[in-house]
Amino acid sequence: MGVRERVGEYRHRMRARGYRPVQAWVPDVRSEQFIREARRQSALIARVDRHSDDQDFIEAVSVDWGEE
Repeated sequence: MGVRERVGEYRHRMRARGYRPVQAWVPDVRSEQFIREARRQSALIARVDRHSDDQDFIEAVSVDWGEE
């Protein structure tokens, strides 16, 4: 039995169990473009004032997971 037939049978069994195939496209973290953009965004975050009003708001509305 060839690969194509085995894959076809596997997919048939999975569909019979109620599953369906899903294809997901994700960023290629190995690409130079991704690396440049990640470094750019990291540098921006590193320069942000850690004591801004935005962070105060986030902390005020956040719930400590240990309290639930």
